[in-house]
Amino acid sequence: MPVVFFRNAAGEAAGGSSTLRILVATDCHLGYLEKDELRRSDSFDTFEEIFSLAEKHNVDFLLLGGNLFHENKPSRSTLVRTIEILRRRCLHDRPVQFQVVSDHAASLQNLFGRPNFEDQNINVGLPVFTIHGDHDDPTGVDNMSAIDVLAATGFVNYFGKVDIGSSGVGHMSIHPILIKKGATSVALYGLGNVRDARLSTMIQTPGAIGWMKHESTEDMPLSDWFNILVLHQNRIKGSLDNGINERLLPDFLDLVIWGHEHECLVDPKEVPGMGFHITQPGSSIATSLTSDEAKQKHVLLLEINGMKYRPTNIPLKTVRPFEYAEVVLEGQTDVNANNEASVDAHLDKVVANLIEKNETTAGSGSEPKLPLVRIKVDYSGFLTIHPQRFGQKYVGKVANPQDMIVFSRSAKRRQNTQENVGGSGELNTNELNQHTLEALVAESSLNMQLLPLDDLDTALHVFVNKDDNLAFHSCLQKNTEEAINRLTATKAGTDIEDEDAMVAHGLDQFMQAREKGRTQTPTTSTALSAFQELKCSSDPDQDSRHDSNELIETSDGECHHEKTAMPGKRPAPFPATARGRKTDLASFRAPVVKEEVDDRGAKKGRPSPHVAGRYGAVRRKR
Repeated sequence: MPVVFFRNAAGEAAGGSSTLRILVATDCHLGYLEKDELRRSDSFDTFEEIFSLAEKHNVDFLLLGGNLFHENKPSRSTLVRTIEILRRRCLHDRPVQFQVVSDHAASLQNLFGRPNFEDQNINVGLPVFTIHGDHDDPTGVDNMSAIDVLAATGFVNYFGKVDIGSSGVGHMSIHPILIKKGATSVALYGLGNVRDARLSTMIQTPGAIGWMKHESTEDMPLSDWFNILVLHQNRIKGSLDNGINERLLPDFLDLVIWGHEHECLVDPKEVPGMGFHITQPGSSIATSLTSDEAKQKHVLLLEINGMKYRPTNIPLKTVRPFEYAEVVLEGQTDVNANNEASVDAHLDKVVANLIEKNETTAGSGSEPKLPLVRIKVDYSGFLTIHPQRFGQKYVGKVANPQDMIVFSRSAKRRQNTQENVGGSGELNTNELNQHTLEALVAESSLNMQLLPLDDLDTALHVFVNKDDNLAFHSCLQKNTEEAINRLTATKAGTDIEDEDAMVAHGLDQFMQAREKGRTQTPTTSTALSAFQELKCSSDPDQDSRHDSNELIETSDGECHHEKTAMPGKRPAPFPATARGRKTDLASFRAPVVKEEVDDRGAKKGRPSPHVAGRYGAVRRKR
């Protein structure tokens, strides 16, 4: 059934007891710039305003679309301030007018098995439902996030957290929260942030994502449920690796609430041919200082009655004002290409105009805030000035004097410059981000199979950007547990008596299953390299205890047995004597080297501890 808007007061009054009111906000980024004395409270001021609007409009609950926190591990100060706001705004005697009729354990991430407002020990008057974003996503061995802390304390209802597995394409089931208020029934689906490339692959893989639907009854058929999806991803702008195509979403949805994008496009837009609308509320605080964030910030009041809904845009008044301008020095009559003073004077005029514009458009608030100013300057063919030195003149006049000016060059000018210098110019930092872990492993000719490259890439991202020191440990543990579970299942379902042969057989089956699940991302690694990789990483001291099993560490990062390693030739995954093969673990062991004697019966001396390697002599490990 197509979604229709209702706008007349009579229609609302007729079904007022069935109208579900939801206030939607995304990307609050609590704790942003908490060490900046001037801007440390900006995110919390706006968060307080959002709750004030929720109380003013008498909403049933507050719905957050991810990135509640700016840091993956928010400071104690940020956590305390957040909990204080939630406790003051959410805990009161106002009755909750709706009920959740779905399986709580399947849709909500908490140990108590119910929404917080159904807990008799907590008096919740304003429920908060939230998913996680890319800043506050779960990490670590236990897959926990800061939102889990809020959910455990009973202040928020955390949903949209899924485990897609550590290998292959993965699989996940998305269970909706079924909400009923009078004659209105809403199925609220949530999906926290997942790496764009992997989620895009899963959406395009049949059966990888299970959209669990509610049961259809005579009194409540499937067509009478209003289906909402809340997700936190990049909206596609180019390659599928950089975002999610909105046309890949299921067509049974009625409304999609898109988080992560900071540009405010709050008015719902219909996706042609899909039958659902998309609203993008944008962030409640400016963090990137781009032209998209210079627009007025809003939250969305969503009123649902049956299969009709009415969106209302509510502007946020506590957001720090932000003025943005782009300047091209070429063509400016008052700017000399070889005179820095003329560039400085021209930019002074631009800043003065922006400050004056902000003063004329600023509201009559009780405490006006210093504006944010960002000027993007195309300096192609001109001398530049020192941005920090320029900003010192505006301390006390703008909120960000240290980064007001950003210099850039046009694409054509930049290309000509690079050709003139023969490609030996300064390395762009953005180019460094394009080197993926897959490319680095391919360049090093590493054969990886027990530890998938996708998982290692994710662990590296979490280690660097989320400051999670256990990221690689968590990656190793998940893949090890998966291998152990597969080996255990193989042991129960086979009649192989020899334990070593059973382990090798199970490992072989595990590798074949994993390889089958990665047909879209083929790999060149083998089961033998994976076995040796696990063996070398689990017991590095083994080589020093058994001279007969000495390993030589080659330059390509693999561990090879001296007798079985063939330069330029990859060993077979498992030896097979016939079509119905039986793998023996002993085939992985290096043969015992017998001591040689000369013609007189005397033992020959020990071989040289150095052997020829790819880049010269390589010393044996002892």
